[in-house]
Amino acid sequence: MRPILLAAALSCTLSFHAAQAQGNAPQGASPAPTPAPAAAGGGTSNACPAILNYRFNRLQDDAPQNLCNYAGKVVLVVNTASYCGFTSQYEGLEKLYADYAPKGLVVLGFPSNDFGGQEPGDSKQIADFCYNTYGVKFPMFSKSSVAGKAANPLHARLAQITGTAPKWNFYKYLIDRNGKVVDSYSSLVTPDDKKLLGAIEKALAQKS
Repeated sequence: MRPILLAAALSCTLSFHAAQAQGNAPQGASPAPTPAPAAAGGGTSNACPAILNYRFNRLQDDAPQNLCNYAGKVVLVVNTASYCGFTSQYEGLEKLYADYAPKGLVVLGFPSNDFGGQEPGDSKQIADFCYNTYGVKFPMFSKSSVAGKAANPLHARLAQITGTAPKWNFYKYLIDRNGKVVDSYSSLVTPDDKKLLGAIEKALAQKS
């Protein structure tokens, strides 16, 4: 690992434990974008569950992406950062996506600078890092806040449903094929964790 990445990883890990001890209020969160609801008037279509009824700009080209495109899939939502002790989870997330995408899983990445300032770059820098360093091919979206008053609407809704907002980078939410939020998972839960894999496989086995 390059010295700058090693230093950033150490900084992030130490900051993570400090935030856990202090109640984890995100500092310096940047203003969130305001993705429009996918259906006119903010309603939901019959085919699209409410939790996916949003549009976000894609990371690689800033084009609007309707999350309703993932209706009927099992969805793992992850807030990411490029310079964190947990950044190596990109590798596990990509493997998870490659292994389970044929069965109906999609991983959705949401870069955020909310925690420890670990995602300072612009969309091109983040996209280049994800692809060149970890070969990330799962869908990624433009940087936004995921916690606090500036949280993007998807994460605000996930926090409302589960009673917990992301506490650090690489926090995870699992949504089943019918749009039900199954559970949330700490940053410490790696993509190959047996509990997470078990929940994903159970959700994939269900019919939409």
